[in-house]
Amino acid sequence: MIRFIGARILYVIPTLFAISLISYFIIQLPPGDFLTSQIASLEQQGQTLDPAYVDALRQRYGIGEPFWVQYGKWMGGILFEGDLGQSFEYGRPVTALIAERLPLTLILGVTTLIFTWVIALTAGVYSAVKQRSFADYAISTVGFIALAIPNFLAALLLAYAGFTLFGASIGGLFSPEYANAPWSWGKVIDLMNHLWIPVLVIGLAGTAGIIRVTRANLLDELPKPYVVTARAKGLPEGKIIRKYPLRIALNPFISTAGWHLPSLFDGEVIVAQVLALGTTGPLLLGALKSQDMYLAGGIILIIAVLTVIGTLMSDILLAVVDPRVRFGKA
Repeated sequence: MIRFIGARILYVIPTLFAISLISYFIIQLPPGDFLTSQIASLEQQGQTLDPAYVDALRQRYGIGEPFWVQYGKWMGGILFEGDLGQSFEYGRPVTALIAERLPLTLILGVTTLIFTWVIALTAGVYSAVKQRSFADYAISTVGFIALAIPNFLAALLLAYAGFTLFGASIGGLFSPEYANAPWSWGKVIDLMNHLWIPVLVIGLAGTAGIIRVTRANLLDELPKPYVVTARAKGLPEGKIIRKYPLRIALNPFISTAGWHLPSLFDGEVIVAQVLALGTTGPLLLGALKSQDMYLAGGIILIIAVLTVIGTLMSDILLAVVDPRVRFGKA
């Protein structure tokens, strides 16, 4: 087991280096840079900037330097100082901008993850056990509808329903009077009143997908001989399902459980934009649109690191649950 974990950890180091290099390269692929975009925007408004001032900004942020020099400075600041760089658009450290939105992002992500797994696994197991029943058909129908509806459209519909039926304000995670207020029980309750819409929207498609996979995996295990033998011995049906086929049916979810880790950080970008949520998703989208390369690169790098760490955690959990993984030749 220790050898298995050590080998997986050794794979992480070159993977992270490659991801950081590719991410930084992709961010710089669009023509121009942040200053070029800002100059064009100001010229459209009839304003101009002193060329000397523009050159000074280019030298300050190293925009005119070669790719390898910029990448080296960026990675050097991250590795030795824990500094993700300075945001061009906001004129503030990237770490400070991310830290401001991180608490709400984590609250939304964790709540969505719990909602998705509790509802999906329960519905998937029930649908498989009650195959071809009315409940099975109803769960399958709702699941297909959830998969077919785009998240941004569901966000708009639920926001409208929340406003007309329950009086909840459209957009954001807080009412206007609580947006900038210090934390209190009133603000927590207000957050709960607004949180259900993005949780339901973001978890909708994920829940439907997990239901379908759980149902298919469990239906594949239920007719197998070891289940038939357990029934022949007189074991209760609930104990048979929990102890044997369900554990094997959950292997695909254990192997991909770590992929949910980056979703706790970035959430659903388009849904967050539609609902005006104060999470890191809209921050990343705005950074990409304005070519704020340090802000965009920092968020993408964090998401990539969380993806790699999550995959490592999934591999370890799967090896613990299924001995065939750690003793396999593949």
